[in-house]
Amino acid sequence: MSNAMRDLVMGEAELGSEEDDESFDEETGEARERNRDRNMDDSSEEEEEDEDEEEARKVREGFIVDEDEEEEDAVDSDEQRKRRKRKRRQEREEEAQLDEEDLDLIGETIDGYGDKEAEKSKFKRLKRGHRDEDRGKKSRGLDQIFSDDDDDIDERPYGRPSHRAQADEFDDFIEDDFPEDEDERIRHMEDMEVARPRDRGLAGSVLDPTGLDKEVLDEMEEIFGNGEDYDWALQLEEDEEDRQREETTLELKDVFEPSQLKEKLLTEEDNEIRFTDEPERFQLDRKPFKHLQISPEQFKEEAKWITNHLWPKKQLSPELHQPFLKGIGKVLEYFVVEELEVPYVFQHRKDYLIHAIKQRNPEHREDPEAPEYVVHAEKLLTQDDLWKILELDIKFRSLIEKRNTLEKNQLNLRESADVQDEMLSEMTPQAETMEELQDLQDYANFQYAPQLKDIAAMNGVIRQTKRPGAKSTVFERVRNSKVYKLVKAYGITPDRLAQNALREGKKVIADDDVKLPIDLADSLVDVDFPTGDQVLYQARQMYAEELFMSPRMRKHFRTVFYQMGEVSCFRTDKGMRRIDESHPYYEIKYLINQTIPDLARRPELFLKMMRAEEEGLLEVKLRLQNEKEFRRQLHAEFASDNYSELADAWNEERQKVLDVAFPKLERIITKGVKDNLRTACQDELFKLCREEYSRRLDQAPYKPKGMVLGTMPRVLALSNGMGDAARDPISWAWVEEDGRCIEQGTFGNLARDDVQREAFVELVERRKPDVIAVSGFTADTHKLVRDLESLVSEKGLMGPEFDDPESGDFRSELLEVLIVNDEVARLYKDSPRALSDHPTLGSITRYCVALAKYLQNPMKEYAALGKDITSLLFHPCQNLLPQEKLLKYLETAMVDMVNLCGVEINEAVSDSYTANLLPYISGLGPRKATSVIKAINTNGGVVNSRDELVGDPDNNKLPVVGPRVWNNCASFLYIEYDPSNPASEPLDNTRVHPEDYELGRKMAADALELDEEDVKAETDENGAGAIVRKLFKEEEQEKVNELILEEYAEQLEGTYNQKKRATLETIRAELQAPYEELRRNYTPLNPEQIFTMFTAETKDSLDEGMILSVNIRVVKDDFAIAKLDCGIEGRIEAHEVSSRSNVSMKEVIHVGQTVQAKILDLNRKDFSAKLSIREDALRRPYRKHIDHDRGTWDYRLEDDDKEALREKDKVTGRTQRVIKHPLFKPFNAMEAEQYLGSQGNGDVVIRPSSKGNDHLAITWKVADGVYQHVDVLELQKETEFSVGRTLRIGGKYTYTDLDELIVEHVKAMARKVEELMANEKFRKGSIADLEKWLTAYSDANPQRSIYSFCIDPKHPGYFFLCFKASKGSRMGTWVVRVVPNAYEMMKNQYPDMRALCNGFKLRFQSEMGKMQQRR
Repeated sequence: MSNAMRDLVMGEAELGSEEDDESFDEETGEARERNRDRNMDDSSEEEEEDEDEEEARKVREGFIVDEDEEEEDAVDSDEQRKRRKRKRRQEREEEAQLDEEDLDLIGETIDGYGDKEAEKSKFKRLKRGHRDEDRGKKSRGLDQIFSDDDDDIDERPYGRPSHRAQADEFDDFIEDDFPEDEDERIRHMEDMEVARPRDRGLAGSVLDPTGLDKEVLDEMEEIFGNGEDYDWALQLEEDEEDRQREETTLELKDVFEPSQLKEKLLTEEDNEIRFTDEPERFQLDRKPFKHLQISPEQFKEEAKWITNHLWPKKQLSPELHQPFLKGIGKVLEYFVVEELEVPYVFQHRKDYLIHAIKQRNPEHREDPEAPEYVVHAEKLLTQDDLWKILELDIKFRSLIEKRNTLEKNQLNLRESADVQDEMLSEMTPQAETMEELQDLQDYANFQYAPQLKDIAAMNGVIRQTKRPGAKSTVFERVRNSKVYKLVKAYGITPDRLAQNALREGKKVIADDDVKLPIDLADSLVDVDFPTGDQVLYQARQMYAEELFMSPRMRKHFRTVFYQMGEVSCFRTDKGMRRIDESHPYYEIKYLINQTIPDLARRPELFLKMMRAEEEGLLEVKLRLQNEKEFRRQLHAEFASDNYSELADAWNEERQKVLDVAFPKLERIITKGVKDNLRTACQDELFKLCREEYSRRLDQAPYKPKGMVLGTMPRVLALSNGMGDAARDPISWAWVEEDGRCIEQGTFGNLARDDVQREAFVELVERRKPDVIAVSGFTADTHKLVRDLESLVSEKGLMGPEFDDPESGDFRSELLEVLIVNDEVARLYKDSPRALSDHPTLGSITRYCVALAKYLQNPMKEYAALGKDITSLLFHPCQNLLPQEKLLKYLETAMVDMVNLCGVEINEAVSDSYTANLLPYISGLGPRKATSVIKAINTNGGVVNSRDELVGDPDNNKLPVVGPRVWNNCASFLYIEYDPSNPASEPLDNTRVHPEDYELGRKMAADALELDEEDVKAETDENGAGAIVRKLFKEEEQEKVNELILEEYAEQLEGTYNQKKRATLETIRAELQAPYEELRRNYTPLNPEQIFTMFTAETKDSLDEGMILSVNIRVVKDDFAIAKLDCGIEGRIEAHEVSSRSNVSMKEVIHVGQTVQAKILDLNRKDFSAKLSIREDALRRPYRKHIDHDRGTWDYRLEDDDKEALREKDKVTGRTQRVIKHPLFKPFNAMEAEQYLGSQGNGDVVIRPSSKGNDHLAITWKVADGVYQHVDVLELQKETEFSVGRTLRIGGKYTYTDLDELIVEHVKAMARKVEELMANEKFRKGSIADLEKWLTAYSDANPQRSIYSFCIDPKHPGYFFLCFKASKGSRMGTWVVRVVPNAYEMMKNQYPDMRALCNGFKLRFQSEMGKMQQRR
């Protein structure tokens, strides 16, 4: 076989793009300088390195003596010293490479990094051969194209130099791009490696590249010398190279792209956050305001500002307002001054979140034994409130920053331009929102534009010169001209008018000028404004602009719009046809006159409105309920109260000014109100999502009867996946308490196969699980659940024994079969994490493992998802929320729950699954969590005490975290107490913070009734933790319940001014049950949730009264069974088939037929439905109940639109076709493309065809901006509007129904497109971009050939295959077409990318051969 042919076929498998491609930038196509030393690596060198490492290990262990040591003992010559020096330099070069852990960490961000490394290690011995940079290069011909070798093919055979070449090991051997048998391919390459001689020569031989014998060489050395006379010069040069190399440090940023470093949190900024002693979340939130200093006055103002935001929603009694304000001030002090995070404040400063009042007990008079005083406590702030305060703190910082900027501008105006503006001075400190500050900024920029421009010029800030026609320039000309006298003649300033409207101060009435407006205007003409009409117009515009810029007038408008505004939706022409009754926006299509309180109660409605407006389907307008009255009142504040022709003329002119100003003010205010309303609605939805996530997190491990809450159960998990439990395998996994899957397998039919049933019984009796977990992807899983329940009952399979408190005896109950929420398992089963955890298990088995681990600890499973948590559904409308902000809200819920449960720090160090919880610990974050684990490993991998985390110099323990971070996280990182270890601190295993350890020890001593001398003796002998240890050892924990904590609390508050009542309660609870499980019991799914999980149907998508397609499965004389698309079965009674009584069911329907049916009854618990196919029932369409009165729904416009659509259909000559299929939309081609624009690749729309009612059109998304429209011919149609029984595409592909067509045709092509676009040979961009890339690649690698694919956007479903044989050749292009389950090129089909690539090479070789024959 020729080298060219071998290169052509073998190229893909050889991975030939890793060696010389170091000189080529894959992204830009630019050439870059090569590192020739690294290109000379040989596979034999790698083996030598491995051998050297093995020998070095043996030397360290004392097994053998290093040859270098023997030589040093024998002779210590200069030559050997040089050799050692060179060796040390080589070692330094190797050490200069990046740490493998860092490389692996970065490699995780690169798709296929690990695969490429593994693949590279497999192939490099086969590929590299022996290279020599000085070897002459032979240019390739066209017959050598696409060998994919990086270097020129080495014609020299392996082994030592010889005039006889060895037999070519690749002759008559063809290997595909991706060999079929992986093991066979690896064995073959290992055999070839063993058989291949090494470049270092055969043992005992001396090879001289000069070919001279020893005598001649000795004679030459005597004449010319051996060069040692110049060693001193070479030594100086080597020393200088060593010094420079030591000074040069290779960093991550020198090797990896900034985006990769950013993704793995390894930038310099990330490292700064990592090592700064401040909670990570605080650093990130306050980053924009890092240098902002808040004064004590502003700090008090912030407490009042936050109180004003929170107080209206708290619904507390008025007398608690002052304690509430004080509590918020204290919380801010903890956040800002002490830098304590929310979990710490909630756990250890709980007393400041409660208002407690001590009152005399009236019962004490009658009962002397009753307490004299009782304490009434009122909770002021919850944990959710603390997060809200933290969020408002960031907003207030933004407010202060903007206010400081505004005040600085005012100071500059006073000092530099002698501008004294009382309104700015008065309103700036009073501004409480960003809108009010922006109003003041706009006013200052408008009123003092020239002065601010001069100040900026003085400060060296050059602003862009505005064009002469700009609005601000015109207004400046008016202000500086005689026209401004007419502006003043309106008799009242805009600011005073705004004060009148706001009812601020005494009302000022406008004065009328002595002249009529037009007469005054005529007297003020000048060169710029030569006529009275122009003067009047400019004056009107100027006053309107000043009114528009007035901060007080904007405040007035904003207040009125919030109080009296109404929101209405107006559909656009696009939305008229696009939003049909099945569209999610139909509930807002004709919604009108919605007040802001109305929308606040249903925040998702307004978010839908805004999204529909963004998509161009609706126009959302905010208008005043009583706009005419508002305008009249505004004019009344502006008009003079004189009665004369002159006054009427001026009042008319004032009305014209208001007519100009009102639309401007309305436009800017409505925009701001809508934006604020959107933010408020988003916050409500964020809150709902967070509450739902908290509910799912607040679940302890499943608790079998008789066990302590928090005990990990042993779980047997089963699933049928997408299969039918009666026919397809049922996967199962056995997971122990520690989360290890130690056994797995499959079962057959557990309902009827006795062998499989016995195998299941044997497994249960052998493993004795605490619970059986089941879940799956289809409605058939419900049958599996019933089969398991009947099998457990029939065979009497019992759960674990437990102590019955009623009878006092041990007993057991039937083993529980539990349906598990699989939302995490679905994401896990095919994730990289799952493949890494269980590489040998199948996808469904990994799914079963995830189900079991969810039962064992739901919180850990959610934590392991990381940022993927936003892909779970917490609210039906969460897609309307910004994902980054949603993630932040969800993370706060996880932070709360993780800190409630705590993390065993030593377990987190040794177990990556537990380590996923560390970023959520108070004070930590993803950056600090990795730093903590790394530091603990540096200290030996074990933490012995909480104090050790801040360093222990006596025991050579480096600090893991700084003091501030330690203060935040110490109580939430616990260490298992070891009674056998006298140094083990029992309080390190509790929620008690180290700052309160003395309180805990004092309580333990009092519980044990030890006096001070006993305590001192015990602690002197056994350490500070001796008293608590004694309490645990003697099992006297219950005695702490006898302590009167109120006296402790009063003593602490009186002596140390510390409120510790709630803290003392926590200590008492922890002394009795350290880190007790506080989460709620595991919550099983309700029938509604199970139905949605198995069928993906909600009440909105499947409900009674809906008409849909069903497939007939069984037909009897008196009933029929049909299957719905969601997988549940429906029963059709005989009287629900036809209105005619004398018609047999078998005459109307038959098995396999698809018919339209109406749902009469839907039983979600039993996964069954009652259906009707009667014509009279189908004639009554399903209408979703929309409860609107005439004032909030535009029924007239709705009727008009329906009539207009009917008329439009009459004009086109055909009735609008409607097909009951979830993918059907009444779109045209353009509308279908617009709809799919926001969908994923491969998504489909079925729509009417313009070719008539015997055609359908299928539009599917090939890629972004690329859509293919498929014409479907319908044959064997029962009626004009029914779907044909035979569907044909292109006269070649035939299908029996739409679902089969979608799966077997469209989805099959979509998979092929995805496969091609995921291939390494595919490049994004146009064919012109690809040509540039290929050209740049060829320029950088002139001896290499290259080919690649790109999409053809003008012909959806087609791709370009472009190639260049060499640098000087032109780019060639072939067309590849995607067909169902294959690729078509030059009328030949290829099943996958491997076959396509190899087929291309063979076809190209054939074409080149034909061309050479013609020559």
